[in-house]
Amino acid sequence: KLENLLRQAGLLKGESLYDVENVAIVHHINNALKAHKLFARDKDYIVRNDEIVIIDEFTGRMMPGRRYSEGQHQALEAKEKVTIQPENQTLASITFQNYFRMYSKLGGMTGTASTEAEEFGNIYGLEVVEVPTNLPIQRLDEDDEVYRTAEEKYKAIIEEIKASREKGQPVLVGTTSIEKSELLAELLKKSGFKDFQVLNARYHEQEAYIVSQAGVPGAVTIATNMAGRGTDIQLGGNVDMRLERELAEMEPGPERDAKREAIVAEVRQLKEKALAAGGLYVLATERHESRRIDNQLRGRSGRQGDPGRSKFFLSLQDDLMRIFGSERMDSMLQKLGLKEGEAIVHPWINKALERAQKKVEARNFDIRKNLLKYDDVLNDQRKVIFEQRIELMDGDNLSEIVGDMRQEVVENLVRLHIPENAYAEQWDVAGLKQGVLDQLNLDLPIEAWAAEEGIDEKDILERLKAAADEAARDRAERFGPEIMAYVERSVLLQTLDHLWREHIVNLDHLRSVIGFRGYAQRDPLQEYKAEAFELFQALLANLRQTVTAQLMRVELVRQAADAPVPAPPAMEGHHIDGTTGEDDFGEGNGFAATAVEPEDRDPNDPATWGRVARNEPCPCGSGKKYKHCHGAFEQV
Repeated sequence: KLENLLRQAGLLKGESLYDVENVAIVHHINNALKAHKLFARDKDYIVRNDEIVIIDEFTGRMMPGRRYSEGQHQALEAKEKVTIQPENQTLASITFQNYFRMYSKLGGMTGTASTEAEEFGNIYGLEVVEVPTNLPIQRLDEDDEVYRTAEEKYKAIIEEIKASREKGQPVLVGTTSIEKSELLAELLKKSGFKDFQVLNARYHEQEAYIVSQAGVPGAVTIATNMAGRGTDIQLGGNVDMRLERELAEMEPGPERDAKREAIVAEVRQLKEKALAAGGLYVLATERHESRRIDNQLRGRSGRQGDPGRSKFFLSLQDDLMRIFGSERMDSMLQKLGLKEGEAIVHPWINKALERAQKKVEARNFDIRKNLLKYDDVLNDQRKVIFEQRIELMDGDNLSEIVGDMRQEVVENLVRLHIPENAYAEQWDVAGLKQGVLDQLNLDLPIEAWAAEEGIDEKDILERLKAAADEAARDRAERFGPEIMAYVERSVLLQTLDHLWREHIVNLDHLRSVIGFRGYAQRDPLQEYKAEAFELFQALLANLRQTVTAQLMRVELVRQAADAPVPAPPAMEGHHIDGTTGEDDFGEGNGFAATAVEPEDRDPNDPATWGRVARNEPCPCGSGKKYKHCHGAFEQV
């Protein structure tokens, strides 16, 4: 059916969807399927201002500017019928692990590191030390309540919220997605609740104030993943935020001071009332895959010795429960006579859930550890490239580096077209001549050289090197040392950056398919290392060829007499293109490569002359050689 639809739309080529010509179509179909079946709106992303904005699954916050790669973001944009933006190109990439390893000293502090102690030890070599609390923890962590269906669970949650509000206890309700936080908010409205707050990625602008008032007696706050909020929920409310909000428009004076004292006294009374009601009640609607996220939610209550309470309300339809065989447990509970609306509560359930979370955490850790092994390969190459780049940025004289590249290009050309110890009749003279023209921009009498008696490949190599060096010296003399140094640096940096971007994409593609080598009883990691090394060698060879070809072609164009040639601009974050004369912003910088026919030159307008060889007659008609006439001023 799909093939028929594609064929009718004129998108399918050949007999089958899986023919080689349809590789791109298959990729788009996979992205479309993932967009519709794996990515959920208001959970994985939201639609905002005609854009798809990704939501961090751990913090519930929006990540503006972040985009999925390889067409996945465009598939989501098509799904939601918003403007489809072009694909981003990766300029540079590094994993968090390798980024942190660049520091000579590493350390950190968090309240939930103990569950990840193994990963800190294996990846960073860091030991996790638990620091005793300032005051004894008085929070009561109750056993989980497990219901058969999500509907029963939400009914129990609403009843629990009602009971807590009646006694004046502030409640923080934790959900795992925007969708579920808004579902719960709707259920609360239907139950007669009016005064409650919702904190998720939709309302992140009001986040600070919503959290500041979550400790007020009787307050109900629904939050999506409290991880990374960095906000302390103070019982009675945040006095500083109330003062800032309510005194902002009042003039200094006795009235303002009295208002300040009244607010401080009111917050103090509200805190006493919240403490008497049992402190903050953290009510979680679902277990997260990571125990750390659950602990961060729990840890919002019972801070600094305050009383508090936490409980998880679960159902067999929750994501984590479904992963670990909730259907089998459901049939068992029915046989045991569990009625609708009843919950099963037992420490064994908590331990079973914790074991399930540990399995998921272990699997995720293995994935990260495996990815790190692959990134270590790229990391070694990254170090080489960026050391080279720093050398190019800071080096005073790059002519030696450029000269070495030029020599290697010449040697490769000779090696490619003249086999070692071969007779002259076996040489690929035509191929060598074309290669020299393409890469060195030199038209040399190579056929005549090859016809000479007793000549060998070493003679050809020396003549080519000498000719290339002479052409480079001639160009450097005409440009002058300052401009030549600027051109060399610009071409080197721009070419290196461009090839490195391509290399990252190539390694991403290699990484995505290398796993299939396992079917051939080969170690995918070792195969990846070998092929990544070959790709890196190709990058370096391509760098030498491209830089040499561009520098052997670049020429200065003299501007009109009334338009002074600008001085070479200071090196910043943009690079000039040695071929087009444009920088990253598309503006010329006073010189560019160009070729102009003699009949198109106006003797009175040097701007129309284009490239003129130093020993050619000057186009102005003086009869002098160009280097002794107008060409003498080019170095100024």
